[in-house]
Amino acid sequence: MKKKNAAILVLLTMTFCSFKNPKPLVKPPYKNASLPIEKRVADLLGRMTTAEKIRQLDMYWGHEVANMQGHEAVSVSDSVKINIGTQGIGSVHDLYPLTATITNQIQRYALEKTRLGIPVLFIEEGLHGYEGLGSTTFPTPIALAGAWDTSMVHKAGRILATEVRAHGVNMILGPVLCLPRDPRWGRVEETYGEDPYLAAANGVAMVKGMQGLRLSDHDAVLAEPKHFAVHGIPEAGSNMAPVNIGEREARSTYLYVFEKAVKEGGAMGMMAAYSEIDGIPCVDNHWLLTDVLRKEWGFKGFVLSDLGAIKMSLNNHHVAANPADALAQTINAGLDMQFYDFPHDKFLAAMTQALNSGQLSVNSLNRAVSDVLRVKFMLGLFDHPYIDEDLLKKVNRTAESHAVALQAAQEGISLLKNEGSLLPIGAGVHSLAVIGPLAQSTYLGGYANKQGKGVSIIDALHQRAGNDIDIKYETGYSADTAKQAELLQKAINTVNNSDMAVVILGEDINEVGEGKDRSDLDLNRQQSRLIEAIHKTGKPTVVVLFNGRPLCINWVAKNIPAIVESWFLGDAGGLAIADVLLGKVNPSGKLPMTFPRSVGQLPYYYDHKPTSRHIYTDQDTSALFPFGHGLSYTTFQYSALNISRKSIPLNGSENISLTIKNTGKVEGTEVVQLYIRDVISSVTTPVKALKGFKRISLKPGESGTVNFKLDSKELMLWNREMKQVVEPGEFKVMVGSSSEDIRVRGSFYVEPDQKSVAVSLR
Repeated sequence: MKKKNAAILVLLTMTFCSFKNPKPLVKPPYKNASLPIEKRVADLLGRMTTAEKIRQLDMYWGHEVANMQGHEAVSVSDSVKINIGTQGIGSVHDLYPLTATITNQIQRYALEKTRLGIPVLFIEEGLHGYEGLGSTTFPTPIALAGAWDTSMVHKAGRILATEVRAHGVNMILGPVLCLPRDPRWGRVEETYGEDPYLAAANGVAMVKGMQGLRLSDHDAVLAEPKHFAVHGIPEAGSNMAPVNIGEREARSTYLYVFEKAVKEGGAMGMMAAYSEIDGIPCVDNHWLLTDVLRKEWGFKGFVLSDLGAIKMSLNNHHVAANPADALAQTINAGLDMQFYDFPHDKFLAAMTQALNSGQLSVNSLNRAVSDVLRVKFMLGLFDHPYIDEDLLKKVNRTAESHAVALQAAQEGISLLKNEGSLLPIGAGVHSLAVIGPLAQSTYLGGYANKQGKGVSIIDALHQRAGNDIDIKYETGYSADTAKQAELLQKAINTVNNSDMAVVILGEDINEVGEGKDRSDLDLNRQQSRLIEAIHKTGKPTVVVLFNGRPLCINWVAKNIPAIVESWFLGDAGGLAIADVLLGKVNPSGKLPMTFPRSVGQLPYYYDHKPTSRHIYTDQDTSALFPFGHGLSYTTFQYSALNISRKSIPLNGSENISLTIKNTGKVEGTEVVQLYIRDVISSVTTPVKALKGFKRISLKPGESGTVNFKLDSKELMLWNREMKQVVEPGEFKVMVGSSSEDIRVRGSFYVEPDQKSVAVSLR
């Protein structure tokens, strides 16, 4: 008994001591911020159940975790406990939290109440500004591309990311890097235009702007280029339609843009497209998602489905027998996360079924989960998950961000025609008639907050002109057909009693944007009737285009002396247009897309192959307005082209310079464009291809030097063996003000290697 009591005494003593000096808790490796991310990913993956892994590949709606007021989340709901549970979830979309308090609370639950404490990834839209209410909205990407100013695009990306992260959101679905070579497609406004080089330059700038110096910084977000890949040339311009293209053409143009975003921009997200390429849906394309994206390009991020794209393999493409089959195909191919494809319980069940049947390999599941976890670690969500809730009011929609949005809008406007120097509106104009309902539009562009409003053209003209010009406004037409004649006559009367007319033509928001493809690109009948009637008054007339894609405006181009392309310019669009019309800003924008004369010419892009012809018996063969076109209120002279070397080695580079002089009477900015032509090659190449551009601002009479460095990588092609090489031979150099307005020409040679006639640089 004494021995038993002694033992009890020892045990009690040890227990007391253990409370007095508890052993420190050992932090699991995945929670150790000092370890490399790959080790943390591997450790966490090894601790996860199959169900926890599958839930990391699932996306939840905002209304499943928050109380929504229209588009925005106003508070966290009790359903957060039900939906996140103890196993966690991959991401939340369509949340748009009004403050970071909401995301912080959701994140806190995920970190503290789930078994492993895996944070949530918050994903939203933001192609040209965060889609949340009250954020800065920049011009649509097609208008940003029209500025030919990648430094401006980078600034926009930095502001976008800062405002997004201040809401607690970590990832944005963009930029769109499709090449829209069929303007019937409704999503042209979301892109950076038809040219691979220009789109890639802007895409890299936006990705770098969004992702900042480090993804873990609270002014950076994950960028997710889309739609991967070759989504911008669907059959008949119809969204999600099939794409039929050869590998060489895909690699040379459409994939080139995404490759730049990954290799140079460092993009850590990617969205797989709805469409199919050569019979294989993009979400199921192992060659695209694994061989090219990951193995060739070294992509380390994660791939998200486009909304419902996996389900399309089952219901539309008919290449899958059931949800388990569809999910197995896409995960095995290299996709990582679904986008509302299947309800959560069906997603879990189908994934489990695919694993049990062997359709989905465990290795593929682990790879996909690792990809998602990796970006969460890179974003710092495990280590610094919460956002300062006072940050938003410091960085959101500041005066500085508005100034950048205004400058971007000003730079994106292109002057297409200006006969007799009708613009800018001179001191002799005392009364101005502004005509067309689009003059009142405050539309910001697609993928902007629908409650957000820009400054209309008519309001901006009143603001900028002040009392100097008497401005009268008439719609000229409306949806009420009974009033058409009356409204048209009022517009005519107003024009007759004014010194000049500004007519706003283009696209109503119901005929442009995602899912709003068009069978023709002409102005509608009401607008055509209006502009023809205004023209008959004999008054000096300016047309301002308010649109998201190139339009066929043959009559306008022939008969109206001055035409301004504005696109959709975001918050400050009306002000920028007014500044250009009134001469407060000299336009410098250049078209990022060719304007065709008719849909019969489509596809019509400048860098076509030598045998691509648009010769018809019933219309002119040329473009209405070529790629790169844009006038100024001044004139520029090009001279003294200097190509530093007559020949370079296969892996060499060429320095090209020239002199630009402002030969007009006002200060202006010219966008100087460098094109090349591979004269003789093993495979066909474009008649000309953009390989450089520079903006230069000059005062009247001032001259400046523009320098280009042409790297050998921009001379590469995919040869007959499908190898990316530089081939020896002559390259023509063309520098000008547009793809058709070439001012100076030269050439240089690439010398053959002593061992072979072509060498791969890969």
